[in-house]
Amino acid sequence: MKFGLFGAATAQRNANPDVDSAAGFKDYIDYVIEAESLGYHSSFIVEHHFTGFGQVSATLNLLTWIGARTTTLRLGTAVIVLPWHNPVLLAEQAATLDLLSGGRLDFGVGKGYRHNEYASFRIPMEDGQARFEEAIDIITKSWTSNERFSFHGKFWQYDDIIVEPPTVQRPNPPFWQGAGHPESIRRVAARGHNLLLDQFASMDDTIARFNIYRDAMTANGFGFKPAQVGVARAFYVAKDEADKQAAIDRRIAGQRRLHDISQRPDGNNTASIMAFSDTREASEESALYGSPDEICRKIERLQAAGVEYLLLNGGGTSRENLRRFAREVMPHFQDKAPVQAAAE
Repeated sequence: MKFGLFGAATAQRNANPDVDSAAGFKDYIDYVIEAESLGYHSSFIVEHHFTGFGQVSATLNLLTWIGARTTTLRLGTAVIVLPWHNPVLLAEQAATLDLLSGGRLDFGVGKGYRHNEYASFRIPMEDGQARFEEAIDIITKSWTSNERFSFHGKFWQYDDIIVEPPTVQRPNPPFWQGAGHPESIRRVAARGHNLLLDQFASMDDTIARFNIYRDAMTANGFGFKPAQVGVARAFYVAKDEADKQAAIDRRIAGQRRLHDISQRPDGNNTASIMAFSDTREASEESALYGSPDEICRKIERLQAAGVEYLLLNGGGTSRENLRRFAREVMPHFQDKAPVQAAAE
């Protein structure tokens, strides 16, 4: 199995000139640099806006800095919300990262699900899917065309363009799409893109979604490899039961904050990521929390269903959590143990 990270740094605004607002970003960068040395495969980073608590907004900028500080780590976006961006400018920026990193970009995209972001950008949420699909068409054309082209769509129009620089990965960096509803998963498979599954869905729902994608990829003639599905899971190697329960409390609080910032005024946000249950039982069931043995049993269940790629989120930037998972969990699912960090 492969293990990557999924998450974000924070950089909160502070009026105190003695407080370094970049500290959260710097800490996260050091965190993923150590993760590379421990044998983690990738770091996927979110994009969000207008939260008030400092989530990453300029994902490619942060990944470019990380790419300059690492050598093997895959650099993932999870996800860039295409309706917010001029797709040609985005294609150029992403291609630059792929070029400078030696072909390490994993281009994760989505249509977004937070009402406050759509409202603040003054983009109708109902246009999200159409904007998303048009942007994918433009970015794909931008990366694969060696000749000038024009594009006249519903939302974007371009005349006589050729996108530079070229990407290292051919024909283009791999697309990863976040999806959860069956029809959305089938749209991902119709394009032959890789799939990202969210961290809140139950084990049963996650396995069912994995199977929908596998069957659709095969039916569409693309074939299927389990590593084409990244399954996000919260992770926390607990010291004891009390520590585990405290982590679950933090997870529930985080889920409720996510719900509050994302919900539509009419309470009718139908995004699959919003369908989670925030009961204690559901929060514990979906997360990789507990002792190493408890965590291994959960991973074994996913592995038995065919899952081979986990993206781990949670625990902030706790080095102890990162190291314990690498030392006490990962070796059970890999041919050899990861290298330990020099400073523990």
